[in-house]
Amino acid sequence: MSLRRDAARRRLIGILSLLVATVIFILPFLYIVLMAVKTPQEAALFLFSWPAQWRAWQNLVEVVQTRNYMLLLAYFNSTVITVGAVTLLVIFGAMVGYVLQRRRSRWNRVIYVFLLIGLMVPPAVVPTIWVLQNLGLFKTIHGMILIQVAYGLSFAVLLYRSFIASIPRSLDEAAIIDGARPWQVFFRVILPLLKPVTVTLIVVQAVAIFNDFTNPLYYLPGRENVTVQITLFNFQSQFQSQYNLLFMNILLITIPPLLVFVFFNRQIVAGMTAGGVKG
Repeated sequence: MSLRRDAARRRLIGILSLLVATVIFILPFLYIVLMAVKTPQEAALFLFSWPAQWRAWQNLVEVVQTRNYMLLLAYFNSTVITVGAVTLLVIFGAMVGYVLQRRRSRWNRVIYVFLLIGLMVPPAVVPTIWVLQNLGLFKTIHGMILIQVAYGLSFAVLLYRSFIASIPRSLDEAAIIDGARPWQVFFRVILPLLKPVTVTLIVVQAVAIFNDFTNPLYYLPGRENVTVQITLFNFQSQFQSQYNLLFMNILLITIPPLLVFVFFNRQIVAGMTAGGVKG
């Protein structure tokens, strides 16, 4: 009887979890899809209803062609920023995490405190703009990549540091005995073993950077520097809002991160839990 009760309880919990997930995740996405394929008049009503007239293709074409194909330029800029920032985060995050974990010193705790501060303290916009202006990187893609790396480096270092703690030091020692130099130990021995946490970092940071709205708004003004989130302003103004096109735009910039999470969900969980050891 107890086994049957436990099985029934698990089944009930599974059903309730599925219902909660449906309400929280699936219904909002379905609402976006329905609004994106409606006419302007129907979309202005904000009703969760089946469209009387389907305008999926017309809305899609109009969104892409708006302001001389600005969405395509935004996709290109966001992709360049995302790829560049994530690449630097993986390289520098792994290297700093490896040094902090393997080479213990009295400065490690100080550096660790600064990493935690980097996670908790909100960024200061005006000083950051001043620094970028003096470096000649304000309103540039390179400056935006630098900002994303600076904001995400603390998370990357802490993630790699925890994961590297699970790798035996004997591998380092064996490579050194075989004549490997420090950089060879890292790139040929340690870095290939960091694949699970690297996939996690790539997915999490890529989605966060691709969907970032605030940083490009502050540090990357100008039409030629537009990113995907900034294109949402194309269909809203003081006197008129095209909600069907706005939701179609939201749908187009939501699908890529959503697909990334769907296909790499297991790798994300594995990478986050594999480094859960005391280090």
